[in-house]
Amino acid sequence: MEISERLKALRLEMKREKIDIYIVPSSDYHQSEYVGEYFKCREFITGFTGSAGTAVITDEKAGLWTDGRYFLQAEAELAGSGITLYKCGEPGIPDVISFLENELKTGGIIGFDGKTSGITDGKTWENIAQKRNGSIRYDADLIGRIWKERPKLPKEKAFFLEEKYSGESTASKLERVRKEMRDASANMHILSSLDDIAWLLNIRGNDIAYCPLVLSYVILYEDRVELFADQTKFSGELIKLLRSDGIELYPYESIYDKIQTLSRDREIMLDPGRINYTLYRSIPENVKIIELENPEILMKSRKNDIEVSNIRQAHLKDSVAHTKFMYWLKNAAAHSEGPEITEETQQAYVTESSASEKLESLRAKQQGYLGPSFEPISAFGAHGAIVHYSATAKSNATLAKGKMLLTDTGGHYMEGSTDITRTVALGEIALREKEDFTLVTRAMLRLMNAVFLHGCSGANLDCIAREVFWKEKVNFNHGTGHGVGYLMNVHEPPITFRWREGKSPAPVLEKNMVITDEPGIYIEGSHGIRIENELLVCEDEENEYGQFMHFEPLTYVPIDLDAIIPERMTEEERRMLNAYHRKVYETVSPYLSPEEKVWLKDCTRPV
Repeated sequence: MEISERLKALRLEMKREKIDIYIVPSSDYHQSEYVGEYFKCREFITGFTGSAGTAVITDEKAGLWTDGRYFLQAEAELAGSGITLYKCGEPGIPDVISFLENELKTGGIIGFDGKTSGITDGKTWENIAQKRNGSIRYDADLIGRIWKERPKLPKEKAFFLEEKYSGESTASKLERVRKEMRDASANMHILSSLDDIAWLLNIRGNDIAYCPLVLSYVILYEDRVELFADQTKFSGELIKLLRSDGIELYPYESIYDKIQTLSRDREIMLDPGRINYTLYRSIPENVKIIELENPEILMKSRKNDIEVSNIRQAHLKDSVAHTKFMYWLKNAAAHSEGPEITEETQQAYVTESSASEKLESLRAKQQGYLGPSFEPISAFGAHGAIVHYSATAKSNATLAKGKMLLTDTGGHYMEGSTDITRTVALGEIALREKEDFTLVTRAMLRLMNAVFLHGCSGANLDCIAREVFWKEKVNFNHGTGHGVGYLMNVHEPPITFRWREGKSPAPVLEKNMVITDEPGIYIEGSHGIRIENELLVCEDEENEYGQFMHFEPLTYVPIDLDAIIPERMTEEERRMLNAYHRKVYETVSPYLSPEEKVWLKDCTRPV
């Protein structure tokens, strides 16, 4: 079905159900950032493939709301669909709430699948309907009715993460969370967020692309745990191991029946930002709800010492693989002749996709490698300006001299997860591109080398990176960094580098937290540049002024000196770059071939 036909079919279902406005979010039943194929309803109805966005359909209008990472991508993918792009946060652009308030008629009905919608959104849409003397339908999975070839829910096997990797037993984690329950006067704790469940029970799976998680819910009591998941995913040995910690397995969908039959003496601790609306509405009215952020969120953000040791090993492997990739890429570019390549000779040259495949093959040679930690970005030339670009058969560009290749990739290893971006010059590039590359490098280095007092959040520190941009009266339309999970979500809340904090204040940066440092610049139609390292938050000197903190780089991959203008850097910035490159060579060179080692010595030379 073409998008126009899908919209027509959806509108017929809306008419049948007397629904005036239908909302399609991007989430699954667990408010996940990335979702499995079964849950890509918004992609099905709009054709937009980005990971974030909300579709709203009326009888006559259809709109997609997404953020600045996806503006260029969404414009291209929505072209000719009849769906209007609404750029979130841009001046004069109505948000979803304003659109609903303007479009909903008196007595109208707003429909959505409450299992894929959060509590806050569900309540907001309910309030909008009430103001119009209307109502909501949250039991309406209309996309499921028209999606005739919808993929099945996954059947991938779950596995247990041993303590040599997790650094803490399941029993210890359960006791820590139960203490938080007692402090909150709760005798029950509902978990729906997959990464929180994975951390708490030390289980992993493969139910979502790039996220080694298990589709599941948990109810935690003082004396037992109920885990709701597809039982066929769990081996007899794993079930026995879970039972040793008081964890019993129940069918995945039975969570809703269980919640509906709770007794009135239950006092439930739950996170309203991480529970779907249908689950929330299933709780009986006489049951007390204690709304608090899941304690697991900060607990898993503060890595333990065993996890930190493992993470360093994962990044060493990843840095070796990526450095080898840069060596290969620089040599491959030397043979690229330019855009005059014919279809007959195409296979002899490197493309965005084949470059990405090469990097993946180098990671796969590292011991303990499990797979990519997110959908790889390999963007040549002007494609680099599309922040979350993904090459298609149609767009897959051939690499050639004179432009840059941006790769934003990562890997899951048994020892942890990685996320790295490097932009590499292929031959001689334009002065403007070198100027922009130098600006991005300066920003990344300044933040990486920051020293700050304990108590600072990423919101306090973000301007350290952006200052050099703002002095040039430019900016980048995404956060400067995000937390990273341990063999879970590569984007792990709550820590960020983001000057706009949003609804909730950013938490304090604590010892052993892991965060990315990734400023960028994007020039539509020309080029995009992003450089990203992962950083470990470390304690520094403590004195009469307090506890000072600093960052330890976890990523050790060279920054392309062929794209640097040293004269545009301060003396201190050059010192930072040279010190980082010395560490890159010391760390990675023992794992390289003689030819690669000679190359690395040159591309980490002092400037």
